Amino acid sequence: MNEGELLSRVDKSKLPRHVAIIMDGNGRWASGRGLLRSAGHSAGVKTLKKILTTAVNLKLEALTVYAFSTENWKRPLAEVDFLMHLFSEYLEREKREMHEKNVRIRFLGRTEDFSPLIQSQMRDAVELMKNNTGVKFNIAADYGGQDEIIRAAQKLARRVASGEMPAENIDAAVFESELDTAGQPPVDLLIRTSGDMRLSNFLLWQAAYAEFWFTKTPWPEFTPEEFIDALIDFGKRARRFGGVT
Repeated sequence: MNEGELLSRVDKSKLPRHVAIIMDGNGRWASGRGLLRSAGHSAGVKTLKKILTTAVNLKLEALTVYAFSTENWKRPLAEVDFLMHLFSEYLEREKREMHEKNVRIRFLGRTEDFSPLIQSQMRDAVELMKNNTGVKFNIAADYGGQDEIIRAAQKLARRVASGEMPAENIDAAVFESELDTAGQPPVDLLIRTSGDMRLSNFLLWQAAYAEFWFTKTPWPEFTPEEFIDALIDFGKRARRFGGVT
């Protein structure tokens, strides 16, 4: 099926505003083929490019991907080093094309824990795309949902302690303004690949009323066709947000 036929399957009036993806299964995909885990991560980057391109063509408002969690630092040093190299290479290679596609990039998490080179590349990418009006592309890197909530609470605590605002003024909107995703819509659809069915500390606040879509397909094999299947399935769901239809 060509790209035009693929996109024509989607009722754009029923698209989610914000899609989040847990890109799981790179290592298992590689191990199952007798390859190094690094081969799976490299294949996963190619999948990400295809899915972002589909999101751009569908004019999705926001796409967030879970690239590296706060817990991933516990992985073997060789794997972490490879992931850092791959991340750096991805930013350097893809930022111009993303800019040409009107993508606006943002990084979620503790970016200060990355190497000076990667931090510089992050800043450069954000600066390059800061005025773009297309897909808001969030890369969650050194990210944990609990950590994000704690950081937001600490910021608000400092504002209250300094006398900037009374504690009684803190509501959901004020809290959201201190999250890494400030100014963006909540997650409507959360996709996880490779068969596991859990959140893994991802966007805990933002996904409060998200619809979930799980697939056994490992991330390197996840295609734009399956991505669109998830979007179509979302469009058929009745969302009640705690109420009744």
